[in-house]
Amino acid sequence: MAKTPKAPKKTTKKKAAKTDAELDKLMEGGAPEAPAQDAPAPEAEQAGPPMMSVLAQYLKDSSFENPAAPDSLRTGLPQPEVNIDLAIGRQVFDDNTIEVSIRMKAHATREGKTAFIAEVDYAGLFAIQNVGLEQMQPMMMIECPRVIFPYARKILADMTQDGGFPPVMLDMPDFAGMFREEMMRRAQEAGLN
Repeated sequence: MAKTPKAPKKTTKKKAAKTDAELDKLMEGGAPEAPAQDAPAPEAEQAGPPMMSVLAQYLKDSSFENPAAPDSLRTGLPQPEVNIDLAIGRQVFDDNTIEVSIRMKAHATREGKTAFIAEVDYAGLFAIQNVGLEQMQPMMMIECPRVIFPYARKILADMTQDGGFPPVMLDMPDFAGMFREEMMRRAQEAGLN
């Protein structure tokens, strides 16, 4: 039987350690700002191999709309055309924990009309050890999403099936390719500025 991850200890609201602007600057090749007073020394960060632990996984938000029901569920109708949007969110906290979320939206149309709209926002809370800032972005945008994606995919599939449609079964995205494209896009934008 699989163990359920322990929930993190409740504390007062955590403050983000690095803003998106600081992480974006790092991705663009800029130097990171000086570490906070209580941040570990660089020697402490490299005390061992990089480690990532899953502290929690949770559904942040979900929605299913079937605006044309019951007409949209009649037999003999053509299969709806489904478009998928996927986005990755991230937040870094002072205590070397990060929250990574996958937001998926499936919008199905049939003959120009909406058949269904399904949205899932699923997240994981990860503890990171022995990882420098230069390794943090790939970990947040590639490794963490790989861990939580199967759970988000299952929720989306169950939701569409429970809505009366065939389940939407997504293949694992190429998170490394998505990260490379984002890096190239940011480099081009930096070159134009």
